Amino acid sequence: QVQLVESGGGLVQAGGSLTLSCTVSGRINNINSMAWHRQAPGKQRELVAVIASGGSTRYADSVKGRFTISRTSAKDTVYLQMNNLKPEDTAVYYCNAVELRIGEPKTDYWGQGTQVTVSS
Repeated sequence: QVQLVESGGGLVQAGGSLTLSCTVSGRINNINSMAWHRQAPGKQRELVAVIASGGSTRYADSVKGRFTISRTSAKDTVYLQMNNLKPEDTAVYYCNAVELRIGEPKTDYWGQGTQVTVSS
């Protein structure tokens, strides 16, 4: 099992910055990738950023150049640095871990979510 706990959400004015953290515990050695997703009211959950086990990153077009995903060398904490925030970034942000184990299907783990609200 893998446990994820997010923190760092809050209320910020447009143009401001926030950093989200996701602490990972449990069976972390089999984690293949980590990601941040978000879900705004009335919308589907969407991928924001992902970091693979080798360190490569990928971002949604809407956040490129503004958000940065990173992790500690121990791979036990993942961050999402969010700059130049816009009202449309308002959502609940979820940390996600994908576990791969030989001979088994992949397993997705999710945190409880943290609210980010950007005021105009």
